[in-house]
Amino acid sequence: MHAEIARRRTFAIISHPDAGKTTLTEKLLLFGGQIQVAGAVKSNKIKKTATSDWMEIEKQRGISVTTSVMEFDYLPNGAEPSAQPYKVNILDTPGHQDFAEDTFRTLTAVDSVIIVVDGAKGVETQTRKLMTVCRMRKTPVIIFINKMDREGKDPFDLLDELEEELQISVRPLSWPIGQGARFKGVYNIYEQQLNLFTPDKQKVTEKVSVDINAPGELEANVGEDHATHLRDDLELVDGVYPEFNVDDYLNADIAPVFFGSALNNFGVKELLDCFVKIAPSPRTTLAEERTVNPEESKFSGFIFKITANIDPNHRSCIAFCKVCSGRFTRNTPYLQVRTGKTLRFSSPTQFMAQRKETIDEAWPGDIVGLPDSGGTFKIGDTLTEGEIMHFRGLPSFSPEMFKYIENADPMKTKQLQKGIDQLMDEGVAQLFVNQFNGRKIIGTVGQLQFEVIQYRLENEYNARCRWEPISLYKACWIECQPGFEAELENFKKRKYQYMAKDRDGRDVFLADSGYVLSMAQQDFEHIRFHFTSEF
Repeated sequence: MHAEIARRRTFAIISHPDAGKTTLTEKLLLFGGQIQVAGAVKSNKIKKTATSDWMEIEKQRGISVTTSVMEFDYLPNGAEPSAQPYKVNILDTPGHQDFAEDTFRTLTAVDSVIIVVDGAKGVETQTRKLMTVCRMRKTPVIIFINKMDREGKDPFDLLDELEEELQISVRPLSWPIGQGARFKGVYNIYEQQLNLFTPDKQKVTEKVSVDINAPGELEANVGEDHATHLRDDLELVDGVYPEFNVDDYLNADIAPVFFGSALNNFGVKELLDCFVKIAPSPRTTLAEERTVNPEESKFSGFIFKITANIDPNHRSCIAFCKVCSGRFTRNTPYLQVRTGKTLRFSSPTQFMAQRKETIDEAWPGDIVGLPDSGGTFKIGDTLTEGEIMHFRGLPSFSPEMFKYIENADPMKTKQLQKGIDQLMDEGVAQLFVNQFNGRKIIGTVGQLQFEVIQYRLENEYNARCRWEPISLYKACWIECQPGFEAELENFKKRKYQYMAKDRDGRDVFLADSGYVLSMAQQDFEHIRFHFTSEF
């Protein structure tokens, strides 16, 4: 069991939109042997779309709107042929801020993170927000500065910006030789060798290893100017930045930095080889009752994501379960703690984006897909071998945009209802039923989510909806302190036309302005107003 846990690496790739996150995922899959040709998120020449962007709307828009889960085995350079390969689990997350909630939940299921930064744009808003979550959870991060084959910021300026904006110390483990049209490759500081690549978007290219200290050898490959510049830069790096210490990285005190171009395969293999060697294997998980160690003999895990309609032919939903301890086995009865039901899974799966294969067992760190055709699961559900336990930290955020959802085709009422139910299960948007008029309200954190919901309802469920505007400021869950139930009932009567129920039947106050909300908080001091809802 220890060997299985030690060889697993479960991580998320996060960034601001368009920094190259999904393209980097494709290249990692290429090196892992899972695909022979790497797709692109958007490109005129590459006709294949990215493996992790499997939804039709993702292919059309050139954006990721849902977290994709992919796994592969990988043996780094220099490893013994008889050695056990590393089992790499990648979660490619949406970068767009409208889907940040999906990304926040994904970060609860990973042991480390790779942050992708655009070499020309530097640190952007969404990267800052996501790094805040990583800091809170003390998640180790590696930073990949992408697009070095384009003109961009000076590498030293980028390192200063990373330290200032992300509030973490950095240590470069590779260094670019030139950039833009003059980009020659990267020097791998971690392995102490130079790797020169021929730009190729489609195939893994052969690399040339050069001894940087051998007279004339570096000059012969990159030219005298580049050779002098590289030696000066490396001397400065060693003088300014502390020597790399793996424990500092694992404690989330320092972030190793790599440079490259995901699209052209520059520097990606160096990143992957170093990552599998230094990244943490599955770590302990915090439950409300206790800390769960991956080495424990009994299985436990939690649902961090639900994807509706992953196979349009069968209208199937998949619940993604992160294995936290013990061994998960097929057809074994497990307790669903929230409902007290015992469940067996005859066809648990592991994923390559939309492609999946049935598995017989899984170990801590693995992500297992569990069929969920009847809406059995909710995000945050815990599965165990009988122990009553609740894993923490899967919040649902208060929406900021609201619209009434109406049926645009009365002949397709059933399809619309099923589509709404399954899409809401994903947790990307939230459904409220107004207690005053019985109308359904969809709440999201961004406009793009409304477009995605409408598109998916029509294309995946053959149901059409239309949106009607509603002017609301905030939705907040309300509850009263013990002994003040009468005050809660009085509040609900006074605010009747602004009261709603969520899908779990909980009371939600739909405030139409910030002033109304602050007055309600003042007037009803024994009522708690929650802006996140723990599942």
